[in-house]
Amino acid sequence: MTQTSADDRARLLELIKELAVVRGKVTLSSGAEADYYIDLRRVTLHHEASRLVGKVMLGMLDEAGIEFETAGGLTMGADPVGTAVMHAAADAGRAVDAFVVRKAQKSYGMGRQVEGPGVSGRGVVVLEDTSTTGGSALTAVEGVRNAGGEVRAVAVIVDRDTGAKERIEKEAGVPYLFVFGKDELGLE
Repeated sequence: MTQTSADDRARLLELIKELAVVRGKVTLSSGAEADYYIDLRRVTLHHEASRLVGKVMLGMLDEAGIEFETAGGLTMGADPVGTAVMHAAADAGRAVDAFVVRKAQKSYGMGRQVEGPGVSGRGVVVLEDTSTTGGSALTAVEGVRNAGGEVRAVAVIVDRDTGAKERIEKEAGVPYLFVFGKDELGLE
């Protein structure tokens, strides 16, 4: 089990506030409008923050008792989160693979929607950087289930408190976990 230090969590929060919170009117991928944007790719692709994302996410999942062998989600927001968790697990001596879910199944090549070492028959955590409506995570859950994966949870770095948790838990029937709520980022 990976232990997350309070210092790692505090530093990740500091980096999210510094790098990812952008204030001003924006339209989200869900179509909703907001007075701020949380651009977590500025964190998940950052040299220091990426390592912290993996450690903190893995620690959160372990503390919640979620057992899994592979982690990933809908491309592109989930891609660096999945690889960060994979690397954090490797640093802890654990074998956790990552995967990527395409928005739609390919019509060429092997025709796969879920790319990577494979999810069939394996415990899976669907990841996302942040979620507003839960739509991206639910698309990933469906793709993983269609590929034979056993979804154990959905986990995000930041929850915007806009209904994603409730929708995912109802529609996917799995726990929804998050590291930080928008209140911790000083957003109302």
